[in-house]
Amino acid sequence: MSIGDTSAGWVRLAIAAVVLGCANGVLTPPARADESGASFWLPGQYASLAAVPPSPGFTLTTTVYYYQGTAGGNHSFARGDNLEANLDAKSPLLSLTPSWAPDIKLLGGQPSLSLTAFAGYEQVSADVTVLPSGTSAQQEDSLWGFGDLYPTASIAWNKGSNNWMVYLTGDIPVGSYEPDRLANLGLGHGAIDAGGAYTYLNQTTGLEFSGTLGFTYNFENPDTNYTSGVDSHLDWAVSQFLNEHMHVGVVGYVYYQLTPDDYPTSGIAGQLRKQALGDFQSGVAAVGPEVGYLFKIGSKQAYANLRGYYEFWAQNRTEGFSVFLNVQIPL
Repeated sequence: MSIGDTSAGWVRLAIAAVVLGCANGVLTPPARADESGASFWLPGQYASLAAVPPSPGFTLTTTVYYYQGTAGGNHSFARGDNLEANLDAKSPLLSLTPSWAPDIKLLGGQPSLSLTAFAGYEQVSADVTVLPSGTSAQQEDSLWGFGDLYPTASIAWNKGSNNWMVYLTGDIPVGSYEPDRLANLGLGHGAIDAGGAYTYLNQTTGLEFSGTLGFTYNFENPDTNYTSGVDSHLDWAVSQFLNEHMHVGVVGYVYYQLTPDDYPTSGIAGQLRKQALGDFQSGVAAVGPEVGYLFKIGSKQAYANLRGYYEFWAQNRTEGFSVFLNVQIPL
């Protein structure tokens, strides 16, 4: 069966993978940026097939995620009333995302609703400076717990090889969080993120590429009076279907903070914080491999996606690597 055969079975299976909503599971554990080095958006959570409409029905997405990164002593981060540097963080996490695509059309597209919850472990070590005394010591902290909740709504459209999607998501801050701890699985504040995606999927050649662009508005953390700036993020992927089961490709992301953080600067502690942080804005980019695989569970088509990211160009942020394993099962 040739790649150019438009009636090829692998093309139909590629579409089956797409309609599982394979890019719609949102995992948003602590990534490194903004206040305490923790941003709402997790770069890399969208990859191949991000914009193709899901088929009506229920889907359960399970995501296993691991991140490890470091930031040297030339980077300072606010952590409650303190500052931290020489940061080293590790986070293995597990999330569940049930999603529902109703059998209706909204503005001519397919709507979908989902809710992500996650739990896991975070281990952090850093040089912590207590303000305003300036006393510094190396500290370590670890935590098993639950994270915040992340509802998401989206609408997706299809026309031939072209697919578009818009989404709205946010943070409900109910996770494990204490402002002076090094390790946290919650943000301590709410956030709203909106954006859109485009996917090109050639049903003749099996070539696919996707891009997802969004922007995050962060609300003030009531425990610290710290407000992280407006963030932008671009997740992208290019892949090729090899047969009816597998596609391989390259993924990446660019994360860039558009406006600086707003934090208390009054008093001696505030002035020391201002001196250490300045106009705190963060950014990072990453690239890595991706493989996707279609398989059957009974009579239903399921999909798994494994991808990894190696970071570079980190600014006011840890730099390291992450791994995602997503499994989507129609219910």
